[in-house]
Amino acid sequence: MKRKVVSILLIAAMCVTVLAGCRGGSDSSKEGSSVAKDEDNTLEFYHGYYQDESEWAAAQVMRDIYDQFAEEHGDGNVTFKAIAVENRDEIVSAQVSGGSFPDMVDFGGARGSLTSAVAQNLVYDLKPYIDENNLADAVGLNYTQNDQNGHIYSVHDQIESRGLWYNSAVLEKAGVSTDKIFADWTSFGDAMDKINTLGNGIYGYIAGQGSRQIVNAIMGSTEKGKEMIESELTEDTINSSEFAEAFKTAAKLDQANGSDHTTDDNGNLMADFNTNGTVGVLFNGVWNAGAIAEANAEVIEPTLFPGNIAIASAGDGIAVANGMSEEKTALALEFVKYMTSVEVQEKIFTEVQAKPCNTTLDLNALAQKSDNAIVSKLAEACSQVNDADTTVIDLSYTWGSDVDKAIINALMESAVTGTDIDARFEQLQKELFALIG
Repeated sequence: MKRKVVSILLIAAMCVTVLAGCRGGSDSSKEGSSVAKDEDNTLEFYHGYYQDESEWAAAQVMRDIYDQFAEEHGDGNVTFKAIAVENRDEIVSAQVSGGSFPDMVDFGGARGSLTSAVAQNLVYDLKPYIDENNLADAVGLNYTQNDQNGHIYSVHDQIESRGLWYNSAVLEKAGVSTDKIFADWTSFGDAMDKINTLGNGIYGYIAGQGSRQIVNAIMGSTEKGKEMIESELTEDTINSSEFAEAFKTAAKLDQANGSDHTTDDNGNLMADFNTNGTVGVLFNGVWNAGAIAEANAEVIEPTLFPGNIAIASAGDGIAVANGMSEEKTALALEFVKYMTSVEVQEKIFTEVQAKPCNTTLDLNALAQKSDNAIVSKLAEACSQVNDADTTVIDLSYTWGSDVDKAIINALMESAVTGTDIDARFEQLQKELFALIG
């Protein structure tokens, strides 16, 4: 069985930057060396927050956080240097292929080269440091999801969390009760039918990439299905009744919702929900709060998938190279501690408007302090994810991006009126068999 490498990017490319230097960490054979410092005493940190503040304010916030760390540690023997890169994944992949690894890199949730780097002993095990410094609560979901046989090779400072946003004004106009719509998928489908009759460009939800979350949530609603999506995709899973039910339920909902409202990238239609107010329900992460127009802030609310299910994934985050000097390694570990600290995590929540990994934060208190309606929505969404009856990983992290795209394409085709969903599912099964080899 060939493991499919996940390459989901959480940060969309918006502009081009110039990359300085591509040198990785030292040879892993130096691990444990007592050498005071490498020939180059600069700790280079690759990250993906290269966007201009006017295009994405959160990128500037993250760069400011990195700059603060550099300033606080500017009098040591090692210089911390944060390097914004647009083509981070390609750079890291090239280095790993050559048997090296950057001093430190933030994968930003994407899973790509880390698995190969770990297999080559190029990546530092963070778990002993986390345990010695009692940081389990600070790293949160990373502690369990990123545990590989007792080792933790990366820590993501933000948790990719997915649930639902809904427009209460649209639901009210359609005569839909919020108490019933999210009780189960049958009630959800009935509600979408009512919304789709409103006209004036109003429709139920964004299908395709969005409705793939339905498959994820339904799989996670049973112990057997949850176990399947938390593991590699196998022939047994592809042939399972759990997978068939999840796909066909989502496909039928998509077909009823209409092929005019499908996309392989939610961003293409996101304005319909955030700004135009013409979509009843949006499948998206908690960070969508930052995109909600102020005019719609009062009517847009968060909730979880039917069955009180949340999809939450740590993904790959900050990883440190093996074999660096003791001083460089110590500074890298201090940076991991800094990024998961209460001080930084509060900024990630209130200013970046993402779900922090640190589980000790009182998000509702922070929201009240900020006096920002959108941040309050974000706090509520994060709290719901934290209190979900069931939390399951996004299947794209375990099954791979190729599988994810195949499912999305099959759902989009199923949304076309007259499509034989059973036949399309059989075709999907053949596609998935070919992908897993």
